[in-house]
Amino acid sequence: MNGSVFFMGVTEYGLACFKKLVHMGVNIVGCIYTNDQIVMKIQPEGMRNVTYIDFKAIAEQYSIDCIHFDKTNPDEFVQCIKEIKPDLIIVAGWHYIIKPEVYEMPRFGTVGLHPSMLPRYRGGSPLVWQIINGESKSGVSLFYIADGIDTGDVIGQESFTIDDTDTIKEAYIKSQEAAVKLLEYYVPQILNGAAPRIKQNENDATYVKQRCPADGEIDWSETPENIRNFIRAQSKPYPGAFTYISNKKVIIWDAEIVEDI
Repeated sequence: MNGSVFFMGVTEYGLACFKKLVHMGVNIVGCIYTNDQIVMKIQPEGMRNVTYIDFKAIAEQYSIDCIHFDKTNPDEFVQCIKEIKPDLIIVAGWHYIIKPEVYEMPRFGTVGLHPSMLPRYRGGSPLVWQIINGESKSGVSLFYIADGIDTGDVIGQESFTIDDTDTIKEAYIKSQEAAVKLLEYYVPQILNGAAPRIKQNENDATYVKQRCPADGEIDWSETPENIRNFIRAQSKPYPGAFTYISNKKVIIWDAEIVEDI
């Protein structure tokens, strides 16, 4: 397995992928960290990265260089990547836009992990949306970063079930397990220049928007099943679905459907 890898990710999901690459013996020549856990400024509250990991501390454990990303000065990061010259960039658990001058730089390209079976559920918060929509099957796609939102050629996919009792936490863990399987199988192929490239069928593409805490208010006019899905999709570690009782905000972490007595 030849070639150097730069890793981009600052979440628990990213950490699982990072550790898998380390244990595989991948030559990781650098990673990234950010001090800012607010990934989107939304009034009255920012969208916080609730599964944030301090990758600077993690990188020190493995004696891997870790460079700082300042979203107010992304050109500094671009220059660092030019100096490192990785053969491949792997993205997992990263929320900021990656410029073409970065993702086109490595000779093997830049690949990302997306928690859906692309081209379905392109965009933000895909796993949350899938539970909200009552999906019973999901997966993770390993794909090449390209121009557009999650539109690049797919390298491989790993499916998993979303059980009726799963909250976002259980689904998140399943997607994490699927992601590391994909990395184990396909990263050696990518670094050997032998990975598949499967174009996405645009006719099957669907898009979802990034969610923020304010989107969690329960609509009680929905069916009981839809309300239950809505609640379990936004349970811990996310901010939770909520309602107002006597003008007081109440967060609901779980729900069951019971027959009328």
